[in-house]
Amino acid sequence: MNLLTIEKDRLIIEPKGLDKIWSFTNKIEIPFKNIISVSIDKKITNERKGIRLLGLATFSKWSGTFISKKEKNFWNVTRTETPIVIALRNEKFKRLIIGVANAEEWAIKLNRLVTH
Repeated sequence: MNLLTIEKDRLIIEPKGLDKIWSFTNKIEIPFKNIISVSIDKKITNERKGIRLLGLATFSKWSGTFISKKEKNFWNVTRTETPIVIALRNEKFKRLIIGVANAEEWAIKLNRLVTH
């Protein structure tokens, strides 16, 4: 699970509990200007994750950095969560695939804040 916070012009994502250790990530800060889109994708957990660089990969939990099709993505989601997919530009990661409480509400809120 992840905690999302909005501070001025940026989104802050903080993995909670053991996810911090498994993902090797304390927090990710993304300026809204670098967010291309935010969507809900309940089938993305069935997608191939690629090569795991740092993190955890089990049959129902993915936490960390994965490379797929020469693109670096950050995953921190379980199969039972509703995944938010955040597409990025000019950032370390191409996509963030994360589980949060109230995923649909967060997707709506973030899409309102994203400048295209």
